[in-house]
Amino acid sequence: VTEERSDLEDLHLYATPREQRFRMFASLEFEGQLYMTPYDFIQAVTSDEPKRAKKWRSLSKQELNQILMETPPVWKGSSKLFRNLNDKGVISYTEYLFLLCILTKPHAGFRIAFNMFDTDGNEMVDKKEFLVLQEIFRKKNEKRERKGDEEKRAMLRLQLYGYHPSASSVLKTEGDDLVPRSYWDTLRRSTSQALFSDLAERADDFTSSLSDTTLLVHFFGKKGKAELNFEDFYRFMDNLQTEVLEIEFLSYSNGMSTISEEDFAHVLLRYTNVENTSSYLENLRTIPEEKGITFDEFRSFFQFLNNLEDFAIAMQMYNFASRSIGQDEFKRAVYVATGLKLSPHLVNTVFKIFDVDRDDQLSYKEFIGIMKDRLNRGFRGYKPIQRYTTFKSCVRKELYSR
Repeated sequence: VTEERSDLEDLHLYATPREQRFRMFASLEFEGQLYMTPYDFIQAVTSDEPKRAKKWRSLSKQELNQILMETPPVWKGSSKLFRNLNDKGVISYTEYLFLLCILTKPHAGFRIAFNMFDTDGNEMVDKKEFLVLQEIFRKKNEKRERKGDEEKRAMLRLQLYGYHPSASSVLKTEGDDLVPRSYWDTLRRSTSQALFSDLAERADDFTSSLSDTTLLVHFFGKKGKAELNFEDFYRFMDNLQTEVLEIEFLSYSNGMSTISEEDFAHVLLRYTNVENTSSYLENLRTIPEEKGITFDEFRSFFQFLNNLEDFAIAMQMYNFASRSIGQDEFKRAVYVATGLKLSPHLVNTVFKIFDVDRDDQLSYKEFIGIMKDRLNRGFRGYKPIQRYTTFKSCVRKELYSR
Protein backbone atom coordinates (compact mmCIF):
# COMPACT_ATOMS: atom_id res chain seq x y z
CA VAL A 1 0.00 0.00 0.00
CA THR A 2 1.38 3.41 -0.90
CA GLU A 3 0.37 6.95 -0.13
CA GLU A 4 1.05 9.64 -2.72
CA ARG A 5 3.14 12.44 -1.24
CA SER A 6 1.17 15.03 -3.18
CA ASP A 7 -1.81 14.38 -0.88
CA LEU A 8 0.08 15.96 2.01
CA GLU A 9 2.55 18.11 0.08
CA ASP A 10 1.22 21.36 1.52
CA LEU A 11 2.60 20.31 4.91
CA HIS A 12 6.01 21.30 3.50
CA LEU A 13 4.93 24.92 4.00
CA TYR A 14 4.75 24.36 7.74
CA ALA A 15 7.99 22.38 8.06
CA THR A 16 11.53 23.41 8.93
CA PRO A 17 14.28 22.71 6.35
CA ARG A 18 15.30 19.54 8.21
CA GLU A 19 11.70 18.38 8.40
CA GLN A 20 11.28 19.05 4.68
CA ARG A 21 14.35 17.02 3.78
CA PHE A 22 13.29 14.12 5.98
CA ARG A 23 9.83 14.06 4.37
CA MET A 24 11.43 14.23 0.93
CA PHE A 25 13.61 11.14 1.45
CA ALA A 26 11.48 9.06 3.84
CA SER A 27 9.90 6.09 2.09
CA LEU A 28 8.03 4.26 4.86
CA GLU A 29 4.95 4.96 6.95
CA PHE A 30 3.75 3.06 10.01
CA GLU A 31 0.61 4.07 11.92
CA GLY A 32 0.76 7.58 10.51
CA GLN A 33 4.43 8.18 11.29
CA LEU A 34 7.09 8.50 8.58
CA TYR A 35 10.39 6.63 8.66
CA MET A 36 13.54 6.47 6.59
CA THR A 37 15.25 3.24 5.67
CA PRO A 38 19.05 3.10 6.08
CA TYR A 39 19.20 3.46 2.28
CA ASP A 40 17.04 6.60 2.48
CA PHE A 41 19.35 8.14 5.08
CA ILE A 42 22.46 7.49 2.99
CA GLN A 43 20.72 9.04 -0.01
CA ALA A 44 19.66 12.06 2.05
CA VAL A 45 23.25 12.92 2.99
CA THR A 46 24.93 12.04 -0.31
CA SER A 47 22.36 12.92 -3.01
CA ASP A 48 20.47 15.99 -4.12
CA GLU A 49 17.12 14.29 -4.64
CA PRO A 50 15.58 10.86 -3.97
CA LYS A 51 16.26 8.32 -6.68
CA ARG A 52 12.91 6.64 -6.18
CA ALA A 53 9.29 7.54 -6.87
CA LYS A 54 7.83 9.96 -4.38
CA LYS A 55 5.68 7.51 -2.45
CA TRP A 56 5.44 6.32 1.14
CA ARG A 57 4.98 2.60 1.60
CA SER A 58 2.81 1.61 4.54
CA LEU A 59 4.29 -1.08 6.77
CA SER A 60 2.18 -3.63 8.58
CA LYS A 61 2.98 -4.54 12.18
CA GLN A 62 4.19 -7.92 10.97
CA GLU A 63 6.53 -6.35 8.41
CA LEU A 64 7.96 -3.97 11.00
CA ASN A 65 8.55 -6.79 13.48
CA GLN A 66 10.31 -8.83 10.81
CA ILE A 67 12.60 -5.90 9.99
CA LEU A 68 13.47 -5.42 13.66
CA MET A 69 14.07 -9.14 14.17
CA GLU A 70 16.78 -9.01 11.49
CA THR A 71 18.57 -6.03 13.05
CA PRO A 72 22.12 -6.96 14.13
CA PRO A 73 23.32 -6.19 17.70
CA VAL A 74 25.65 -3.26 18.28
CA TRP A 75 28.70 -5.49 18.68
CA LYS A 76 28.20 -6.62 15.08
CA GLY A 77 28.32 -3.06 13.76
CA SER A 78 30.63 -2.09 10.92
CA SER A 79 31.35 0.71 8.47
CA LYS A 80 29.00 -1.07 6.07
CA LEU A 81 26.05 -1.34 8.48
CA PHE A 82 23.69 1.01 6.61
CA ARG A 83 24.65 -0.39 3.22
CA ASN A 84 24.12 -3.96 4.44
CA LEU A 85 20.74 -3.13 5.98
CA ASN A 86 19.68 -1.21 2.84
CA ASP A 87 15.85 -1.19 2.99
CA LYS A 88 15.59 -3.49 6.01
CA GLY A 89 15.46 -0.84 8.68
CA VAL A 90 13.41 2.07 10.04
CA ILE A 91 14.83 5.40 11.20
CA SER A 92 12.61 7.99 12.91
CA TYR A 93 12.85 11.75 12.42
CA THR A 94 14.56 12.42 15.76
CA GLU A 95 17.06 9.66 14.98
CA TYR A 96 17.68 11.34 11.63
CA LEU A 97 18.64 14.52 13.52
CA PHE A 98 20.85 12.47 15.83
CA LEU A 99 22.62 10.79 12.90
CA LEU A 100 23.17 14.14 11.18
CA CYS A 101 24.84 15.40 14.34
CA ILE A 102 27.17 12.40 14.36
CA LEU A 103 28.43 13.24 10.88
CA THR A 104 29.78 16.60 12.08
CA LYS A 105 31.01 15.50 15.53
CA PRO A 106 34.78 15.38 16.17
CA HIS A 107 36.09 12.16 17.70
CA ALA A 108 37.21 14.08 20.76
CA GLY A 109 33.57 15.01 21.39
CA PHE A 110 32.21 11.45 21.33
CA ARG A 111 32.73 11.10 25.08
CA ILE A 112 30.84 14.34 25.74
CA ALA A 113 27.96 13.12 23.59
CA PHE A 114 27.85 9.81 25.46
CA ASN A 115 27.95 11.50 28.86
CA MET A 116 24.99 13.69 27.92
CA PHE A 117 22.88 10.55 27.51
CA ASP A 118 24.35 8.84 30.60
CA THR A 119 22.12 10.64 33.10
CA ASP A 120 22.91 8.47 36.12
CA GLY A 121 26.67 8.43 35.51
CA ASN A 122 27.04 4.64 35.53
CA GLU A 123 29.09 4.60 32.28
CA MET A 124 26.18 2.90 30.51
CA VAL A 125 23.22 4.32 28.60
CA ASP A 126 19.88 2.54 28.75
CA LYS A 127 16.95 2.84 26.38
CA LYS A 128 15.00 5.31 28.51
CA GLU A 129 17.99 7.65 28.80
CA PHE A 130 18.52 7.55 25.07
CA LEU A 131 14.86 8.29 24.35
CA VAL A 132 15.07 11.55 26.28
CA LEU A 133 16.62 13.04 23.15
CA GLN A 134 13.28 12.49 21.39
CA GLU A 135 11.68 15.14 23.58
CA ILE A 136 14.64 17.50 23.53
CA PHE A 137 15.07 17.41 19.76
CA ARG A 138 11.33 17.66 19.17
CA LYS A 139 10.90 20.76 21.30
CA LYS A 140 13.94 22.56 19.93
CA ASN A 141 13.01 21.77 16.32
CA GLU A 142 9.47 23.11 16.50
CA LYS A 143 8.62 26.28 14.63
CA ARG A 144 6.54 28.96 16.29
CA GLU A 145 3.02 28.33 15.09
CA ARG A 146 1.06 31.12 13.46
CA LYS A 147 -2.63 31.53 14.03
CA GLY A 148 -4.51 29.06 11.88
CA ASP A 149 -1.55 26.69 11.58
CA GLU A 150 -2.49 24.46 14.50
CA GLU A 151 -4.16 21.74 12.45
CA LYS A 152 -1.38 21.53 9.85
CA ARG A 153 1.38 21.50 12.47
CA ALA A 154 -0.51 18.81 14.38
CA MET A 155 -0.61 16.67 11.23
CA LEU A 156 3.08 17.29 10.69
CA ARG A 157 3.95 16.34 14.27
CA LEU A 158 2.02 13.12 13.89
CA GLN A 159 3.99 12.31 10.73
CA LEU A 160 7.35 13.08 12.31
CA TYR A 161 6.92 11.96 15.91
CA GLY A 162 4.00 9.58 15.83
CA TYR A 163 2.14 11.38 18.59
CA HIS A 164 0.71 14.74 19.61
CA PRO A 165 3.05 16.31 22.17
CA SER A 166 1.47 17.86 25.21
CA ALA A 167 1.33 21.62 25.40
CA SER A 168 3.42 21.70 28.58
CA SER A 169 7.11 20.96 28.54
CA VAL A 170 10.07 21.53 30.83
CA LEU A 171 11.98 22.94 27.86
CA LYS A 172 11.37 26.64 27.41
CA THR A 173 11.80 28.37 24.08
CA GLU A 174 12.48 32.04 23.64
CA GLY A 175 11.97 34.21 20.59
CA ASP A 176 11.78 32.90 17.08
CA ASP A 177 15.17 31.16 16.95
CA LEU A 178 13.85 27.68 17.63
CA VAL A 179 16.17 25.83 15.26
CA PRO A 180 19.63 25.95 16.88
CA ARG A 181 22.80 25.96 14.86
CA SER A 182 23.99 22.77 16.59
CA TYR A 183 21.86 20.07 18.15
CA TRP A 184 24.83 19.04 20.27
CA ASP A 185 24.86 22.59 21.62
CA THR A 186 21.17 22.16 22.41
CA LEU A 187 21.85 19.01 24.38
CA ARG A 188 24.81 20.56 26.17
CA ARG A 189 22.78 23.62 27.19
CA SER A 190 19.59 21.75 27.96
CA THR A 191 20.70 18.63 29.76
CA SER A 192 21.42 19.68 33.29
CA GLN A 193 20.92 16.92 35.85
CA ALA A 194 17.69 18.52 37.01
CA LEU A 195 16.28 18.65 33.50
CA PHE A 196 17.28 15.09 32.72
CA SER A 197 15.81 13.87 35.99
CA ASP A 198 12.53 15.61 35.24
CA LEU A 199 12.42 14.26 31.69
CA ALA A 200 13.42 10.78 32.82
CA GLU A 201 10.51 10.71 35.25
CA ARG A 202 8.15 11.56 32.39
CA ALA A 203 9.92 9.37 29.82
CA ASP A 204 7.26 6.68 29.99
CA ASP A 205 4.61 9.29 29.14
CA PHE A 206 6.20 10.55 25.94
CA THR A 207 7.74 7.27 24.75
CA SER A 208 5.00 4.75 25.50
CA SER A 209 3.37 5.33 22.12
CA LEU A 210 6.64 5.20 20.16
CA SER A 211 7.46 2.15 18.09
CA ASP A 212 10.83 0.45 18.27
CA THR A 213 13.25 1.35 15.51
CA THR A 214 16.33 -0.22 13.97
CA LEU A 215 18.60 2.08 15.97
CA LEU A 216 16.89 1.24 19.28
CA VAL A 217 17.09 -2.50 18.63
CA HIS A 218 20.70 -2.18 17.43
CA PHE A 219 21.70 -0.35 20.64
CA PHE A 220 19.46 -1.97 23.26
CA GLY A 221 18.50 -5.38 21.91
CA LYS A 222 15.21 -6.82 20.75
CA LYS A 223 13.76 -6.67 24.27
CA GLY A 224 15.13 -3.21 24.97
CA LYS A 225 16.88 -4.35 28.14
CA ALA A 226 20.52 -4.13 27.02
CA GLU A 227 22.69 -1.15 27.91
CA LEU A 228 25.07 0.72 25.65
CA ASN A 229 28.66 1.26 26.74
CA PHE A 230 30.98 3.98 25.50
CA GLU A 231 33.17 1.70 23.40
CA ASP A 232 30.20 0.50 21.34
CA PHE A 233 28.81 4.04 21.13
CA TYR A 234 32.17 5.37 19.90
CA ARG A 235 32.52 2.58 17.34
CA PHE A 236 29.02 3.24 15.98
CA MET A 237 29.71 6.96 15.52
CA ASP A 238 33.12 6.35 13.93
CA ASN A 239 31.68 3.68 11.63
CA LEU A 240 28.87 5.96 10.44
CA GLN A 241 31.27 8.80 9.62
CA THR A 242 33.52 6.36 7.77
CA GLU A 243 30.63 4.77 5.87
CA VAL A 244 29.31 8.05 4.49
CA LEU A 245 32.82 9.14 3.49
CA GLU A 246 33.45 5.78 1.81
CA ILE A 247 30.27 6.14 -0.22
CA GLU A 248 31.25 9.63 -1.38
CA PHE A 249 34.81 8.54 -2.16
CA LEU A 250 33.75 5.43 -4.07
CA SER A 251 31.29 7.43 -6.17
CA TYR A 252 34.33 9.15 -7.71
CA SER A 253 37.08 6.53 -7.51
CA ASN A 254 35.51 3.97 -9.88
CA GLY A 255 37.21 1.15 -8.01
CA MET A 256 40.61 2.81 -7.87
CA SER A 257 42.57 3.58 -4.69
CA THR A 258 42.53 7.33 -5.33
CA ILE A 259 40.32 10.09 -6.67
CA SER A 260 41.66 12.94 -8.75
CA GLU A 261 42.50 16.28 -7.16
CA GLU A 262 39.76 17.85 -9.28
CA ASP A 263 37.17 15.36 -8.02
CA PHE A 264 38.31 16.12 -4.47
CA ALA A 265 37.68 19.81 -5.16
CA HIS A 266 34.16 19.03 -6.42
CA VAL A 267 33.44 17.06 -3.26
CA LEU A 268 34.64 19.96 -1.09
CA LEU A 269 32.70 22.63 -2.97
CA ARG A 270 29.51 20.69 -3.58
CA TYR A 271 27.60 21.65 -0.42
CA THR A 272 28.77 25.27 -0.32
CA ASN A 273 27.45 28.57 -1.58
CA VAL A 274 30.23 28.86 -4.15
CA GLU A 275 28.42 29.49 -7.42
CA ASN A 276 31.34 29.68 -9.86
CA THR A 277 33.78 26.88 -9.16
CA SER A 278 35.90 27.42 -12.28
CA SER A 279 38.34 29.79 -10.56
CA TYR A 280 38.90 27.24 -7.80
CA LEU A 281 39.41 24.38 -10.24
CA GLU A 282 41.69 26.27 -12.61
CA ASN A 283 44.50 26.42 -10.04
CA LEU A 284 44.61 22.63 -9.81
CA ARG A 285 45.90 22.48 -13.35
CA THR A 286 49.15 24.04 -12.13
CA ILE A 287 49.99 20.94 -10.06
CA PRO A 288 53.03 19.45 -11.87
CA GLU A 289 51.98 15.83 -11.46
CA GLU A 290 48.58 14.46 -10.54
CA LYS A 291 49.03 11.98 -7.69
CA GLY A 292 45.42 11.61 -6.63
CA ILE A 293 43.91 11.71 -3.14
CA THR A 294 43.82 8.44 -1.19
CA PHE A 295 40.91 7.49 1.05
CA ASP A 296 43.09 7.93 4.16
CA GLU A 297 43.85 11.50 3.06
CA PHE A 298 40.19 12.06 2.18
CA ARG A 299 39.04 10.80 5.57
CA SER A 300 41.67 12.74 7.53
CA PHE A 301 40.62 16.00 5.87
CA PHE A 302 36.97 15.52 6.82
CA GLN A 303 37.99 14.57 10.35
CA PHE A 304 39.76 17.92 10.38
CA LEU A 305 36.59 19.66 9.18
CA ASN A 306 34.71 18.19 12.12
CA ASN A 307 37.20 20.09 14.30
CA LEU A 308 36.79 23.33 12.36
CA GLU A 309 35.84 25.44 15.39
CA ASP A 310 38.92 24.30 17.32
CA PHE A 311 41.04 25.02 14.24
CA ALA A 312 39.65 28.56 14.07
CA ILE A 313 40.57 29.09 17.72
CA ALA A 314 44.07 27.74 17.09
CA MET A 315 44.48 30.15 14.20
CA GLN A 316 43.40 33.05 16.40
CA MET A 317 45.98 32.00 18.97
CA TYR A 318 48.61 32.21 16.21
CA ASN A 319 47.37 35.73 15.46
CA PHE A 320 46.52 34.79 11.89
CA ALA A 321 42.82 35.59 12.18
CA SER A 322 41.60 37.65 9.23
CA ARG A 323 44.97 37.21 7.52
CA SER A 324 46.25 34.92 4.81
CA ILE A 325 48.32 31.96 5.98
CA GLY A 326 50.93 29.69 4.44
CA GLN A 327 51.03 25.91 4.27
CA ASP A 328 53.35 25.49 7.26
CA GLU A 329 51.12 27.61 9.50
CA PHE A 330 48.08 25.74 8.26
CA LYS A 331 49.58 22.31 8.99
CA ARG A 332 50.74 23.44 12.42
CA ALA A 333 47.33 24.81 13.37
CA VAL A 334 45.58 21.64 12.16
CA TYR A 335 47.89 19.49 14.29
CA VAL A 336 47.49 21.68 17.38
CA ALA A 337 43.69 21.72 17.06
CA THR A 338 43.06 18.11 16.04
CA GLY A 339 46.21 16.03 16.47
CA LEU A 340 45.97 15.16 12.77
CA LYS A 341 48.97 15.34 10.47
CA LEU A 342 47.69 16.09 6.98
CA SER A 343 49.96 14.92 4.15
CA PRO A 344 51.97 17.60 2.31
CA HIS A 345 50.23 16.67 -0.96
CA LEU A 346 46.76 17.04 0.61
CA VAL A 347 47.63 20.43 2.10
CA ASN A 348 49.13 21.59 -1.19
CA THR A 349 45.96 20.48 -3.02
CA VAL A 350 43.75 22.38 -0.55
CA PHE A 351 45.87 25.49 -1.05
CA LYS A 352 45.68 25.15 -4.82
CA ILE A 353 41.88 24.95 -4.61
CA PHE A 354 41.40 28.00 -2.38
CA ASP A 355 44.40 30.13 -3.38
CA VAL A 356 42.48 32.07 -6.02
CA ASP A 357 45.07 34.86 -6.36
CA ARG A 358 47.90 32.28 -6.56
CA ASP A 359 50.15 33.81 -3.89
CA ASP A 360 50.55 30.46 -2.05
CA GLN A 361 48.56 31.87 0.84
CA LEU A 362 45.14 30.83 2.10
CA SER A 363 42.52 33.43 2.86
CA TYR A 364 41.57 32.43 6.39
CA LYS A 365 38.13 34.04 6.47
CA GLU A 366 37.11 32.76 3.04
CA PHE A 367 38.34 29.25 3.74
CA ILE A 368 36.57 29.01 7.11
CA GLY A 369 33.31 30.34 5.69
CA ILE A 370 33.24 27.96 2.73
CA MET A 371 34.22 24.96 4.85
CA LYS A 372 31.51 25.72 7.41
CA ASP A 373 29.00 25.37 4.59
CA ARG A 374 30.58 22.05 3.58
CA LEU A 375 30.60 20.80 7.16
CA ASN A 376 26.86 21.41 7.50
CA ARG A 377 26.00 19.05 4.65
CA GLY A 378 22.33 19.29 3.80
CA PHE A 379 21.63 21.93 6.47
CA ARG A 380 22.21 24.93 4.21
CA GLY A 381 21.13 23.57 0.85
CA TYR A 382 22.62 21.36 -1.84
CA LYS A 383 24.65 21.91 -4.96
CA PRO A 384 24.23 19.46 -7.82
CA ILE A 385 27.06 16.99 -8.34
CA GLN A 386 29.43 18.20 -11.03
CA ARG A 387 31.67 15.65 -12.67
CA TYR A 388 34.04 17.63 -14.84
CA THR A 389 37.12 15.43 -15.14
CA THR A 390 40.52 16.50 -16.35
CA PHE A 391 42.06 14.87 -19.40
CA LYS A 392 44.84 13.46 -17.19
CA SER A 393 42.22 11.91 -14.89
CA CYS A 394 40.50 10.20 -17.81
CA VAL A 395 43.79 8.82 -19.13
CA ARG A 396 44.90 7.66 -15.68
CA LYS A 397 41.63 5.85 -14.98
CA GLU A 398 41.66 4.27 -18.41
CA LEU A 399 45.23 2.99 -17.94
CA TYR A 400 44.52 1.54 -14.52
CA SER A 401 41.35 -0.14 -15.68
CA ARG A 402 43.23 -2.32 -18.15
